[in-house]
Amino acid sequence: MTQLQPGDQAPEFTAKDESGNDVSLSDFRGKKLVIFFYPKANTPGCTVEACNLSDNYERFQSLGYEILGVSADTQRKQSNFKKKFELPYRLLADVDKEVIEAYGVWGPKKFMGREFDGIHRTTFIIDEKGIIEDVILKVKTKEHTNQILT
Repeated sequence: MTQLQPGDQAPEFTAKDESGNDVSLSDFRGKKLVIFFYPKANTPGCTVEACNLSDNYERFQSLGYEILGVSADTQRKQSNFKKKFELPYRLLADVDKEVIEAYGVWGPKKFMGREFDGIHRTTFIIDEKGIIEDVILKVKTKEHTNQILT
């Protein structure tokens, strides 16, 4: 689980989005940013979470937030996920897990009695200066917008 806390400087990163463009934390200076880490594109929980944020995207924008989704999926999988669900925000294809590890969301998990390493569903809310305002560890996929904006 992540060691990052509210008040910490968000780790800088540069990674490719679903279209192959470089995206860096510094690109969002002056804006509030929601970075949500999810285990795998096109899986039920990840789809519900991504669509909940997408359905409320205008609300986020009106409050000055940008949204960025991150998983270890390939550019192609991220691109397909974005197109299939018409997601209005960018998705990072962090295949090498550099961003995932910088934010401390990679580690042991249990699912159906099986243990394995994977991405912990975690969301970071970052202010205009790159400081972490909040870390959501217990993401409720169907209610994620309300978790972030309350």
